[in-house]
Order: sequence, then C-alpha cells, then structure tokens
Amino acid sequence: MPESRHLLLQDTALRYFHEVAQCGSLTEASARLHVAASAISRQIAALEARLGTPLFERHPRGMVLNAAGEILADHARRAGLDAERALDEIKALQGLRSGKVRIASSDAFASEFLPRLCATFQREHSGIVFEVTVLPTHEVSGAVRTGMADIGLCFSRAPEPGIAVACRVAAPVLALVASGHELAQERSVALARLVRYPLALTPPSTAVRQLLDAACSRQGLMLAPALESNHGKTLLNFAAQGTAVAVASEIAARDMVATGALVAVPLSDRGMDLRDIEVQTLAGRTLPHAAQSFLELLQLRLPAAW
Repeated sequence: MPESRHLLLQDTALRYFHEVAQCGSLTEASARLHVAASAISRQIAALEARLGTPLFERHPRGMVLNAAGEILADHARRAGLDAERALDEIKALQGLRSGKVRIASSDAFASEFLPRLCATFQREHSGIVFEVTVLPTHEVSGAVRTGMADIGLCFSRAPEPGIAVACRVAAPVLALVASGHELAQERSVALARLVRYPLALTPPSTAVRQLLDAACSRQGLMLAPALESNHGKTLLNFAAQGTAVAVASEIAARDMVATGALVAVPLSDRGMDLRDIEVQTLAGRTLPHAAQSFLELLQLRLPAAW
C-alpha cells in the first residue's frame, strides 16, 4: 500500500468511519461526535475514493458495512485498542497506580466471584478501577471482540472467531434442591427422574438450557418448566422454597449451598459435565498493563475456585 494510503488509516476520516460503523447511522454518529452529518459523509466519501472501493451498503434506514468495510472496521477497532494500551503503559511506568479493567461477564460470576477478586486486586493496586458489564453468555464474546471489554468471563459455547481462551475450567451442570427435598440425599440423579418434579430453568436460548434440552432430546424426555427466568437467583430462590428443582452450575448457587439453603446434586446423564468456564480475550491483542495483571490473577484463582 502506498505511503499516502498508510497515512489515511490514521486520520480523521477513519475516526468518523469507525463511529458510523458502530452506530450504523450518520445521524447518530453526528450526535456522538458533535460533528455535522454532512461533514462526516464527505470524509467517508473521500476515504472510499482514496481506497478505491465503497465501504458501506447505504439503505434508507442506515449504513451497513460491506466486506471491505468489515476489514477496515477491524483495523480501526484494533488501532483504537492499541492507542488505549499505549496510554495505559505510559501510566504503568510508575507502577499500577491507575488504569481501568473492563470485564464482560455472565450473571453467574458477577454476584460473588468477580466482586471478591476485584476487591483482592484493589487491595494491592488501589488506583485501578473496574467496569463490570453483565451480559447473556452469548453476548460476552462480542463485547470482547468489539473492544467493549478487555476480558470476558462466561460459560463455553461454540468456538468464536477472533477470541482466544486464556483459561478454561470445567463447570458441570447440577440439580439444585432445598435441603429438605427428597433428592437432597442422593449422590446423583438422572434426568428421567428429574423431570417428574417442578423445574426452574433458564430460557431455551441459554447455554445451560441448550445442554439440558439436547440431553433430554436424546432420551425422548419432555421438559415442562414450572418457572422460567433469565435471572439465576430467581430460579434458585424458587427451588429453595421446597419442591422445585433448579438446574444450574455450582458457581451460581455457591453461596446458597454454603449456607445450607440449597443442596447440589450431580446429574448422572452423559454430556452434563461437558460445559466449561472460559476466560476470553481478543486474539492477537496485547492487553493494557492493568488488564493483563488482573488476567493473570484470574488465571491463578479460577482453577482453585472449582
């Protein structure tokens, strides 16, 4: 690529292009950048002319990246992340006195595990602040890929493009019942028996439910939840009332199991132990100093917690 084209990948036009790529709209990009939409449009048109190719498909309701635009948007995201890292590393010359660690996490880790680990880290590095965003499992990788988060913590799904798994720990699915429930004394329980009880389950779109549905399908079992919720504590507290059975990972119920409010019973069916906890980062990215230090603590503490 000629030198002039290298330079254009660092100019104002690229910043405007990246904002429109994120928003999908000139109007919204204009509001966020405090720049006239016509000026943004001219810069993008000039950028397309210099590259010799369109970057967007233009529709009445917005602008959608085409294949060339996707390539440039990926460059722009990484360039922005590299700039953040450079600033962070300059600050790090004086030690971990300042910085931000951005984490995207499944709900199961946000109640107990992450707050404790963040507090542990801050006792040594009081200038570091954390931004923890709780997302459905299937959205965590996207937050890492777009740079919204430095680190993702979630349950495993299919491999995600552009995502590196920094740490993996087994997290089998369990039946969770009240201490007085008739299943509480069992060493394990099969799904064929479990479906006879009122069930508290996550929605079909979640990783736990998909694993459960697949296992039931293999056996010709029908699931009829008595309560369905995307909020883990709702399911667990419902089960703690007496007769219902919640199906979740041990981490989601760890505090209630510790207090005796719930008992965790392993599921004996094939495949119910195949789910993992994953710590995710963007493939090929060098994390800012604070995020890398927290990642190392996470890699150390996560296996010990299970």
